Amino acid sequence: MGTTILSTEKLAKRFGAEEVFSDVSFQIQERDRIGLVGVNGAGKSTLLRILAGLDQPDDGALIVQRGLRVGYLAQETAVDPDRTVLDAALEAMDDVRQLGRDLESLAEAIACARGDELERLLLAYEQKSLRYEAAGGYDLERRAAEVLTGLGFSEEDLPRPAGQLSGGQRTRLALARALLADPDLLLLDEPTNHLDLQALTWLEGFLRAWRGAFVVVSHDRYFLDQVTERTLELSFGRLDEYPGNYSRYLELRAERLARRWAEYEAQQEFIRKEEEFIRRYRAGQRAREARGRATRLARIERIERPREHEALRLQLATGLRSGRLVLTTSELVIGYPASDGSEPVVLCRTPELLVERGERVAIIGPNGAGKTTLIRTLLGEHPPLSGLIRYGTAVRPAYYAQGHEQLDPKLTVLTTIMRRQSMSEEAARTLAGRFLFSGDDVLKPVSALSGGERSRLALALLTLERGNLLILDEPTNHLDIASREALESVLEDFDGTILFVSHDRYLIDRLATRVWSIEDGALRITPGNYTDYQRQRAATPDGAAPARPASGTPDGRPRLVEEVPRTARRSPRQLERELRAAEERIGELEERLNALADDLAEATARRDIEAIAELGSAYEATQEELDAAYRRWEALQEELDAVSGGVER
Repeated sequence: MGTTILSTEKLAKRFGAEEVFSDVSFQIQERDRIGLVGVNGAGKSTLLRILAGLDQPDDGALIVQRGLRVGYLAQETAVDPDRTVLDAALEAMDDVRQLGRDLESLAEAIACARGDELERLLLAYEQKSLRYEAAGGYDLERRAAEVLTGLGFSEEDLPRPAGQLSGGQRTRLALARALLADPDLLLLDEPTNHLDLQALTWLEGFLRAWRGAFVVVSHDRYFLDQVTERTLELSFGRLDEYPGNYSRYLELRAERLARRWAEYEAQQEFIRKEEEFIRRYRAGQRAREARGRATRLARIERIERPREHEALRLQLATGLRSGRLVLTTSELVIGYPASDGSEPVVLCRTPELLVERGERVAIIGPNGAGKTTLIRTLLGEHPPLSGLIRYGTAVRPAYYAQGHEQLDPKLTVLTTIMRRQSMSEEAARTLAGRFLFSGDDVLKPVSALSGGERSRLALALLTLERGNLLILDEPTNHLDIASREALESVLEDFDGTILFVSHDRYLIDRLATRVWSIEDGALRITPGNYTDYQRQRAATPDGAAPARPASGTPDGRPRLVEEVPRTARRSPRQLERELRAAEERIGELEERLNALADDLAEATARRDIEAIAELGSAYEATQEELDAAYRRWEALQEELDAVSGGVER
C-alpha cells in the first residue's frame, strides 16, 4: 500500500435542513485512480469541492499531507478572456515560470559579482537550474501545446483570445490548465463534457500515464473503465467503496445489494416470528419467556431496508411499421451555401447510404465535423449541397435535438407536455413522473431546469411522437448513469430504426449495428459497434475505417452481406432481431437467384450471348451474396446460442 496523501473522517454536509451526505470516510493513496459515481444531486461535486479546500464540511475532518498540491477542475469554469489560449494554459505553470524568471535575475547578478558573492550566486543558480529542469521548465510551451492539441485545439487556436472560445472550448482549456499544473492530487468534475472521441482517447492515455493520484466524477462509463481502479459511490447520503473500475463496481454492487436484501429479509423473518411468539404467549405459562424475547427484540440493531434510486420509466412505441427500406440517398455533399456568393462551406461527403428497418446506426466524428448538420440534412431541415434523400414507405421520423431547441424556456414542465399532446393534467403529471418530475417539479419553468432535467423532459416529448425512425443527437448528454442505462434498455427493445449521434462509447457498443464515422470530411461505414469500428480501424494501414456501402445500393444492385461482427455487449433480443432480418434476406436472395436462373435459361434457349454474359455475372454475384448471408446467419445463431447459454430457440 502506498502513502496516504489525503483522508476524510466522518465528513457531513448540509444545505439548510437538507443533509447532502454524512459519515463519509475514506483514504486516497499517492497513485490512486478513483472514480466517484452517483445519481445527479447525490453530492459528488460538493464532496470534490471539500477535498479541494473550496468548501468546508459541517462535521468531520479532512486530513491532508503537508505540502500536498491539489488541482481541481469544476464543471463551470472561468478563464481571463483577454489572455490567449496558450498564455492561459501556461499560467497553470506559473511556479515553474517564476523559477525561470529567478534564473534570469541570478544570471544578471552573476555578471556583476565577484569573490564570495559570486560563489554564492553560482550555487543558487545551480540549485534553481536543477529544479527548473526537473520541472520541465525548458519545455513549457511544447508541453502546453501538446496538451491543448490533444484536447482538440488547433495551432490556429493557440494565439486566439480566450474570450472568443465557445463554452465547450473554455471547458477544454480549463481541463488543460488542470493537467498542466501537475498536482499531486487531481480532482476532475465531469472532465469528459464537450470532448469528442479523439480527445477522450487522448485524455484516457494521459491519465493512465499520470504519476500522481486523481479522483474523477464522470457519467462516461467507458471512460471510467479505462482510467479508474477504485470506485466510490455516493448514494442516499452514504459512501460505499468498491475495488476495481466501473464494470467491476457494477458486479460487486449487485452482489452487495443481494446480500443486504438477504440479510434484511432474514432479519424481518426473525422479527416476524419473534413478534408472533410474543403476541401468542404474552399471558400464561410462557409470559416470562415472551417478555425476555421482547426485551432482546427491542435491543437488536435493525437492518435498514435496502434502497435504490428511482429510474426513468420510458416507453417508446412506434405506432406504425415502416417498409424494409427506411432511408436511401445518392452521394451527398453536406454543408452550407455561402451567404456572400462565394464557395459553399462543405463539412462532409457521403457515399450512397441505405438504412433498413431495425438497424441502429451510430454517427461519430470530431467536434465540428458536421454530425448534427448531417442528421438535420437527412431530416430535411437543411438541403444538401448536392444529392438526393428519399424516405421509404410509412416512415415516421422523431427527432431528439442535442440543444433541446424544441423546449420553450418560458413554459413549465407540465404545460410543455400538455401542449405537445392533448391530455389531462393528471395524465401529464403521470408522464412527467415517469421521467422523475414529482410534486411541484412539474411547475418549474424550462429556463430553471438543469441540463439533466431538460434532457429528461425532451425524452418525455420524444415518447409522444410515436415515430418509427428515431433520429437522436447526443441523447445521453447530461443524464446520470442510471438514466443512461434506462434509456439504453428502452432503445435496445425499440421495434423501429434508430440513427443516433453520440460520444457515449458504452451506448454505441450496446446499441449500434453499424457505425458511420466522419473522418477528414468523408463519411465511412463500418459494420458492428464501436469495438468493431476500433478493431477495423486498427487493422487498416492508414488507421481509417474502410469505406463501405451502408447495406446495399439505392438502385438495387447486388451487394455483399458482411459477416456479423462479434461483440461483447450484443443482447439476445438484438441478436434475435438481426437473425430474423438475416432469414428474410436469405429468402429474398433465393427468390432473386431462382428468377435469374429462369432468365438465364431463356437467354440460353434464344442464344442471346450478351444477355447470357450479363445474367451469368448477376447470378454469380447473387450466389456470392447468398453464401455470405448464410455465413452471417450461422454466425448470428452461434452468438445467440452462446449468450443464451446454448438453449435452442
